Amino acid sequence: MSGPPEPAADQKIDPSVWIAPSAQIYGAISIGRDASIWHNAVLRAECAQIEIGRMTNLQDFVMVHIAYDNPTIIGEFCSITHHATVHGCTIGDHCLVGIGAVIMDHAVIGEGSIVAGGAFVTERSAFPPHSIIAGVPAKQIGERDCAHANRLNAWVYQRNADFTRRGDYRAWAGEEFKAWRAAKQAEIEADRDL
Repeated sequence: MSGPPEPAADQKIDPSVWIAPSAQIYGAISIGRDASIWHNAVLRAECAQIEIGRMTNLQDFVMVHIAYDNPTIIGEFCSITHHATVHGCTIGDHCLVGIGAVIMDHAVIGEGSIVAGGAFVTERSAFPPHSIIAGVPAKQIGERDCAHANRLNAWVYQRNADFTRRGDYRAWAGEEFKAWRAAKQAEIEADRDL
């Protein structure tokens, strides 16, 4: 099975990044250490740039695009889950964007936040750190620091990428995974994973 093409001259993709063969990456894009780009994800940056932080995962069918006048910046330890659309906006570190959520141009999601599945974040919306964001249009419905839980999710996906790279598609099965997850959670709670 052939992998994705080599990065273009205007792309800075850390060698540790796992990219699914069906992912499509075009334009000025940087992707940080230990990130993963999953099946059928599309990243397009025809003018402004896309920046993806370390340990961030873009899951199956995620669409990341820029605005004509604004980059798309996704921080570290983020999970952008299946079928989400991220467009010309900024997402802080340690965030989770739920399945099918849409985040539009110039929106800002503060660090340690969760955007619920199916939420529609309108243009120029701004949410402080530790927000729980839901609805159409999206509103802050609560406040909770979700950074530790979101980092655990990012670590789980990084493990999945490592296993998938070796052709092992059962990274989350069995007692060994349960023990690994418990140990990782304790490490994260003490902030020893940063």
